[in-house]
Amino acid sequence: MDRQEKTLYLIALTKVEGVGDTRVKKLVAYCGGAKEVFSKSRTFLNKIPNIGNAIANAVSSSDVLKQAEDELAFAHKNNVRAISFLDDDYPQRLKHCADSPIVLYAKGKGNINPSRAISIVGTRNATRKGKEITESIVEELAKADVTIISGLAYGIDVAAHRACLKFDVPTIGCLAHGLDRVYPKVHSNTATEMLEKGALITDFPIGTNPDRENFPKRNRIVAGMADATIVVEAGIKGGALITANLAFDYDRDVFAVPGRIADEYSVGCNRIIQSNKAALITSGDDVLKALGWDESAEKRKTQPQTKLLIDLSEGQEKIVSVLREKAHTIDRLTVLSGY
Repeated sequence: MDRQEKTLYLIALTKVEGVGDTRVKKLVAYCGGAKEVFSKSRTFLNKIPNIGNAIANAVSSSDVLKQAEDELAFAHKNNVRAISFLDDDYPQRLKHCADSPIVLYAKGKGNINPSRAISIVGTRNATRKGKEITESIVEELAKADVTIISGLAYGIDVAAHRACLKFDVPTIGCLAHGLDRVYPKVHSNTATEMLEKGALITDFPIGTNPDRENFPKRNRIVAGMADATIVVEAGIKGGALITANLAFDYDRDVFAVPGRIADEYSVGCNRIIQSNKAALITSGDDVLKALGWDESAEKRKTQPQTKLLIDLSEGQEKIVSVLREKAHTIDRLTVLSGY
């Protein structure tokens, strides 16, 4: 089975009512593949843990395959890549998350598997100071060849994307709707510019509106695709804190810019710092140092330690000298060292 056919059946499974990402993965694992799910009997499917009769019946609907065909036709026509969690080019960091999407739709020339990725999030009601801090952080992160991920929303998100365009940094926008539109519409020009070195990405199919409930779901991609998440401004509630908590749950680094205790959009940042869910930062350089991506760390990598800082016996020195020459098997080491 070729990649497109495999993706077709996976897309079809995502369209089965009542089946989420975790259940699709379970169905594929139990049946031996996405196509095989559709060839299994209802009785077989019903016996799979946490599937049940309703889902077993829904899988039998041929309509979902037609919907999947329409999705792939749109993707082909609009230069959209449909990438399944079984594909090698699926974002590797995201793949390690239990709730990662079955299929991602991506558009743009940028690499969605960058060697270094940072998410920057914050309130939609960003202050002028918050936008300035965001721009400054992006400018400093640019030194380390990173890709910046955010949600293309009002406020801190779009400030991060625009700073990336200003400083020639690849940036990925994670959307809470299908790739047949851009929301908010006023960010359409920014989104178009991002495609040159970055990408737009979503797990929502065409025709999906930017409904309120989609944004928290979208945030798992923002958190899951990155090595670390930075929160610049956040209120007591909102998507930025949801993203930060998801990143924390994924065992990723979380950083937050602190603010005055009386500022409405510093409360969230101060709280996650206070609860030890985020490290306090005041600059992009703080992030680079914490992750070991700063220049001094790079210099240490290129200048490895060549001398052990302990006294060795004559026998130990002989073994170390053998190890310095090249890689050996354990038997070869025994012969050369005389032990």
